[in-house]
Amino acid sequence: MSTSVKYRGLSDSEIKNLQINGCKCDNWKKVKVTRGFNPLQCTNVTFSGDIKLGEFTKTYTDESGVSIRCGISNAHFHNCTIGSNVLIVNIGEYIANYNIEDDVVIKNCGRIHTKGKSTFGNGIEVAVLNETGGRAVKIWDQLSAHEAYIIALYRHRDKAIKKIEGMVDKYSESISSDKGTIGRKSKILNCRDIRNVRIGPYSDIEGAISMNEGSVNSCQDDPILIGPGVIMENFIVCSGSIVTESTLIDKCFIGQGCVLGKHYSAENSLFFANCAGYHGEACSIFAGPYTVTHHKSTLLIAGIFSFMNAGSGSNQSNHMYKLGPIHQGIMERGSKTTSDSYLLWPARIGPFTLVMGRHYKNVDTSSLPFSYLIESNDESILVPGINLRSVGTIRDAQKWPKRDRRKDPVKIDQVNFNLLSPYTIRKMFEGRDLLRKIKSVSGGVSSTYTYNNMLIKGPSLERGIEFYQTGINKFLGNSLIKRLENTKFKSNSDLQRRLAPDKSTGNGEWVDLAGLIAPQRVVDELLDNIESGKIASLKLMGEEFRNMHKSYYDWEWTWSCDRLEKEIGKPVNKFTDADVVEMVEKWKKSVIDLDKLLYEDARKEFTLSSMTGFGIDGGEEIKKRDFEQVRGEFESNSVVSAIQVHIKQKTALGDELIERISHIRKK
Repeated sequence: MSTSVKYRGLSDSEIKNLQINGCKCDNWKKVKVTRGFNPLQCTNVTFSGDIKLGEFTKTYTDESGVSIRCGISNAHFHNCTIGSNVLIVNIGEYIANYNIEDDVVIKNCGRIHTKGKSTFGNGIEVAVLNETGGRAVKIWDQLSAHEAYIIALYRHRDKAIKKIEGMVDKYSESISSDKGTIGRKSKILNCRDIRNVRIGPYSDIEGAISMNEGSVNSCQDDPILIGPGVIMENFIVCSGSIVTESTLIDKCFIGQGCVLGKHYSAENSLFFANCAGYHGEACSIFAGPYTVTHHKSTLLIAGIFSFMNAGSGSNQSNHMYKLGPIHQGIMERGSKTTSDSYLLWPARIGPFTLVMGRHYKNVDTSSLPFSYLIESNDESILVPGINLRSVGTIRDAQKWPKRDRRKDPVKIDQVNFNLLSPYTIRKMFEGRDLLRKIKSVSGGVSSTYTYNNMLIKGPSLERGIEFYQTGINKFLGNSLIKRLENTKFKSNSDLQRRLAPDKSTGNGEWVDLAGLIAPQRVVDELLDNIESGKIASLKLMGEEFRNMHKSYYDWEWTWSCDRLEKEIGKPVNKFTDADVVEMVEKWKKSVIDLDKLLYEDARKEFTLSSMTGFGIDGGEEIKKRDFEQVRGEFESNSVVSAIQVHIKQKTALGDELIERISHIRKK
């Protein structure tokens, strides 16, 4: 609502017309109106307190094509500013202490009010991971997954955490008010009770039972939908999100592009970009980007997840001893659980790991990514690295960017979708070296090895080493080829100059800050700057996260270069064309080997056993034809075709680089 709007008092004739239309007010002098105000558009309205009214000159047309002249009727307003061309009808109790902006529609609601001074959900503590509150995160309108990750999991940096919490408190106080806002072109229909809720522009709230103490941060580019039967307490919902179908929310932050519906229940939880929750329950979870749970019997509790899909009946336990629900679990990015899986917290599951069955011992697979964790006879069996050959893993990595629902031009979460990165490849190095060490300590002759309450079979250990080396070669080759693309070299000196990193940042450990992948040293520097006061606002901290995301590929080469030097055994200033050719040939082999494994994994979906249930009333030929009509032929499948194209493209890419530097060797 424009602050330049000028108001005037009512004329005697306007007051008379309002009274004729059934309107009431104890003190008409407190009612101010704009120049074009028409009293005939107000019917059966009670005014109390300070009131400001706009003009009602337009017509509202709903989705069914029904048109109604804008105005207000059958309502009680107390201390409200009402914009122009609103349609507000049939308010059972009252609307109190609200600024209602232009073009808002409110119909058939019970009570909408602001009581006392409110921060509208900002500053509320959400007890994630530890139900007793040891890792509580104070939420605010622009909370990112990365900021929340640091607050929840970097408690050893207590000075920095206190500074961040102080920034949130300062922001919360700055937006606190005893008046709520309903943003322009918002629509509120058939809602029972809304209290202390700040509603952004273009919001669509229909049939909510109760909304108490929160913010609906909608925008024109990406509106929010709050649907029927919803009960929400102490919350913030960000642009593009949907909360509907009798979902229950208590003390939750819901990030951009999330969908919670079909009777989902969540308390003390954080949901970041593009999460989805249906039917099930969440308690004290940190749901990083793309955490998805679809099933009624699924409980996610006291864990951190991202890029995760929970199977039906997935469950975890955070009661290990008698001191209460103090135990937590970490499932790193890309992990999945199958139906009826169970994990005993505390536990840590490495990136892109598939958990099958029920695991009653505390396990840690963080150094062994891309694995299967399988239950057999009450034992936890680990199959290292095997998920690298799963076509499902590749399909997941391809679908995430396509399923980004965020249309808001301002993205709060900085999401890195890369399957292979310094973060995951560093863990492959750890996994390769760990498996070699386990084998060496056991003399290399054992049929089964024990590690962190898990069993690793001998053949699985050998294959794991091979899988990790293949993944390492693929990533390092990718980085090398990317570094040398579109450049001509006359000598090895030219080659060496191009290989030298442009920046020193990137060496050492890398971390995944719930979607944002960055060097640990950069994160530590950020926290140092927060502690020193160099970064003293939430806005500056958000800019730092955006800069980290933008700098990823510059820093990636610094890390890759260091690892290449260690793998080849010489510094880059000694590299020759022969070293590059050798690495590219390893890369080509790793790409082709992995793609062939993916190809064969995809073929399993087209075997005769996969056709069971097809061709219900016919023989084998009808079964095959029915299957092809529903699932298509193997060779024409989009994933299979993409694998074949990928092999050709990558082979050509490697050959092109070898050809480009071949003349160096000829000199």
